[in-house]
Amino acid sequence: MMNNVMTIILAGGRGERLYPLTKDRAKPAVPFGGIYRIIDFTLSNCLNSHVRKINVFTQYKSISLDRHIKLGWNIFNNELGEYINVIPPQQRTSENWYMGTADAIYQNIYSIEAERPEHVMILSGDHIYKMNYEMMFRFHVEKNADVTVGGIEFDVAKAARQFGILEINEDRRIIGFEEKPEHPKTIPGSPDKALSSMGIYIFKTDKLMRAVIEDTKKDSAHDFGKNIIPGMFKKDRVFAYLFVDENKKEVKYWRDIGTLDAYWEANMDLIEVTPVFNMYDKEWPLRTYQEQHPPAKTVFAQEHKGGRVGAALDSIISAGCIISGGKVQRSILSPEVRVNSYSNVFQSILMEGVNIGRHAKIKNAIIDKGVSIPEYAEIGYDLEKDRKHYTVTDSGIVVIPKGATVENDK
Repeated sequence: MMNNVMTIILAGGRGERLYPLTKDRAKPAVPFGGIYRIIDFTLSNCLNSHVRKINVFTQYKSISLDRHIKLGWNIFNNELGEYINVIPPQQRTSENWYMGTADAIYQNIYSIEAERPEHVMILSGDHIYKMNYEMMFRFHVEKNADVTVGGIEFDVAKAARQFGILEINEDRRIIGFEEKPEHPKTIPGSPDKALSSMGIYIFKTDKLMRAVIEDTKKDSAHDFGKNIIPGMFKKDRVFAYLFVDENKKEVKYWRDIGTLDAYWEANMDLIEVTPVFNMYDKEWPLRTYQEQHPPAKTVFAQEHKGGRVGAALDSIISAGCIISGGKVQRSILSPEVRVNSYSNVFQSILMEGVNIGRHAKIKNAIIDKGVSIPEYAEIGYDLEKDRKHYTVTDSGIVVIPKGATVENDK
């Protein structure tokens, strides 16, 4: 069905609002949900949607992202016309790096011309959701659309000042677009709902080429949402496809985890008793690359003061973790985390190789790869003290970066 479609995943953003998690890695390469990287969710959607021709456009701090794709996603057969290519800025048209999403396409226009697909699908590499792109493509073909934009419904109050809003008619044709309006236009027949752009586009190739070439001649942000789509819907057939969530839940799940608070909240969504976003759905499997680790282990040891119990409650525990007499609650542990005796970890994200010392207390924290927390240290209990050493978000999440030296200054 999608053999005549080239897919481009934009994975070159700086991710400045996720700093310090993006200090040494691209935003799509940030770990998520214990064993995954953010880009795995878009790539898994592609695999489950039978999308087999994929170009990933990278840019900033892309080494770990390149490595992850090479190790975990090199599964396509070139002899069958399948591929996944990682393409950094080619600087064929200028000496600049990508100046916007549309400029990223323009700078790689030769890659599109060489393939000559009938359609180009453009995705973002930093969103969490499940979507069958084949269904959107069928809609695109049925409407004979020049462009189809993926859209998700939000309550009007939630959408206000938060998202780019698509205005559509009864036929779902786009007749207007506003960037983060205070009073969003509503969906016909649904006066309490507004339609937000998901940053997902399917173009007829000739229309895409024309649009990005024309955009280079203008003083603009060179952005699809801000410039390309608003410049097309008055003269071209531009339609909105309403997101169908493969989670098959009443609430549709799509997260743009652009901030540290949003990142933490999306991870915490995963540990609910019945999470809206289901990672355990065999009908829509999620793929990633994992190194070989032994199984996770908990340790109970009787001692003279009543013993120590290694326990994990309402948490995700990855392979290679050892919870040796500590307690982990409502948290996500990446591979090879060690939680030592009498320590307590609550509502936190511990990335690969983190070590929690004896009697340490961790609450509402994101601790990046390889950090060692010393004995008796406390993180998340005195935010004023934490701010002197680490990033603390507006909602009080303490973020300790990779390579940080943590001292017990009690």
